[in-house]
Amino acid sequence: MELKIYFENQQDKEKVTYDLKILLRHAIIETLEYEGHDKVTEVSVTFTDNEKIHALNKQYRNVDRPTDVLSFPLLDAEGDDDGFMPPELETMLGDIVLSLEKAREQSEEFGHSFEREVAFLTVHSMLHLLGYDHERSEADDADMRLRQRIIMNKLGL
Repeated sequence: MELKIYFENQQDKEKVTYDLKILLRHAIIETLEYEGHDKVTEVSVTFTDNEKIHALNKQYRNVDRPTDVLSFPLLDAEGDDDGFMPPELETMLGDIVLSLEKAREQSEEFGHSFEREVAFLTVHSMLHLLGYDHERSEADDADMRLRQRIIMNKLGL
């Protein structure tokens, strides 16, 4: 599998280490492999803080609070696009915006490691980029939770 991940750090609350980037790479690869996605793939991952993700959440989802992760798929999962993808964009899945500040808070709240939380949020977001949406129905939510659990187990987390 050929995978390109573009990392950008727009926060200073948590240190972005090489090990953290490798963990996210493993989470992305494990998700793609589980889903049988064997195409050349590009994903953008932006690390942010609660203030910046709050603004994005309000702008794009009309939700006036910080969240942990936002997913911006390149293709519309609802099928509202015309299905045409320019060749230069065929490999791009989309963007993940991850609040490391919120991930730290949630890891402490749930009593597990920061690394486990960041990996989980990455898997969750990757499933969104691949077209899954837990907000459509209870069945979709259950399906996505099962996929997340299996992938996290494969990661040993």
